[in-house]
Amino acid sequence: MIKPSVTVTVVSQPRRSPSGDERKRDPERTRERILEAAVIEFGEHGFAGARTGAIAARAGVNQQLISYYFDGKEGLYRALQRRWEATSGAPQPDAPLAEVVAGFLRLGATQRSWARLLAWEGLAATDTGPAGDAETEGYFAAMVDDLRRRQRAGELSADLDPPYVQLMLFAAVLAPTVLPQLVRRMTGLSADSPEFLRTYEEQLRHVIARLA
Repeated sequence: MIKPSVTVTVVSQPRRSPSGDERKRDPERTRERILEAAVIEFGEHGFAGARTGAIAARAGVNQQLISYYFDGKEGLYRALQRRWEATSGAPQPDAPLAEVVAGFLRLGATQRSWARLLAWEGLAATDTGPAGDAETEGYFAAMVDDLRRRQRAGELSADLDPPYVQLMLFAAVLAPTVLPQLVRRMTGLSADSPEFLRTYEEQLRHVIARLA
């Protein structure tokens, strides 16, 4: 007995073209993944030691996309500098100086790769790493100007030099990330422990109060 043949017709749905928003979001997500991977890679190895191939692998993207979106390794590094400035925020003239410094301390505790990136930048200052651009220089100049304004308002003693005070405060904020071994040796606590960070912030506030 011959079985009748059965013809099965498969009706495929037409492929939907991505909307304008979808086309826009995909590059944004890709760019975001690259930046997130880059801050870790640069934080761990510095500018000279970081490899775009490692950044691409960490981000799960084609290495050529780093050149496409950022014009290479140096452009990616500068994009990270600008992101750090945006993340850390502009000077806050209405907030007490102690609160501003505490905010930077908390930011460094939760985003340690940024602090490590800054430390590497200092270590490689005589190397082939990119120097800060005009926008970055302006960011730090604005910090010093804000401290000068605070000095005129009486928040900082008149016999203190704002650029040097700003440098000391910045170093104090970076210390838990850059010198965690000294934190443990001097306090007996881990630099990322809540107990240390709470006590350190309290002590910074006391020190800043005495600068007036």
